Amino acid sequence: MGRLGKKPIEVPDGVKVTVSDGIVTIEGPKGKMERKIFENLKVVVEDKKIFVNNTVPETPKFRRLFRKTDALQGLLRTLLKNDIIGVTKGYEKVLEIHGTGFRAEVKGKKLILNLGFTHPVELDLPDSITAQVEKNTVITFRSYDKEFLGNFVAKVRDIYPPEPYKGKGIRYAGEYVRHKVGKAAVGAQK
Repeated sequence: MGRLGKKPIEVPDGVKVTVSDGIVTIEGPKGKMERKIFENLKVVVEDKKIFVNNTVPETPKFRRLFRKTDALQGLLRTLLKNDIIGVTKGYEKVLEIHGTGFRAEVKGKKLILNLGFTHPVELDLPDSITAQVEKNTVITFRSYDKEFLGNFVAKVRDIYPPEPYKGKGIRYAGEYVRHKVGKAAVGAQK
């Protein structure tokens, strides 16, 4: 039995949580999140706490379904906790650009990347994500939606992932890129 899924989630001041028609809505100072409740689970909000309950009985007849729902109970609790953190504090991811002449800039709601291609790569920033460029090579993305932020930043990184010979490309801050040894030139023999 999962222990994490049974723990209550504390709701901080300034956050409003409502449950209706199988959807949990969380509103806070940074934004609004909606999360669908998985099948056979029930979300209860009382006394500034959120409880995620498994509605499948723990009997030998329903053992397989109970275990599956038990795992989803822990997942839903973690997703709801992430949503609460997102609407109160927010999340941020940092990308670094490595390479001679490589740089980035933000113009309005567009992220412009110069990565040595024949043309600059322009990306439209979604409404829920803000970007800030420091020193032309460090991009900081901020959002209240952890999942959406992670997917968007991964797409930006996939434009030019770090290559193993010179380390050029876009990488996460603190990411280790293993370098390979290039081809060794063989000297002329007499």
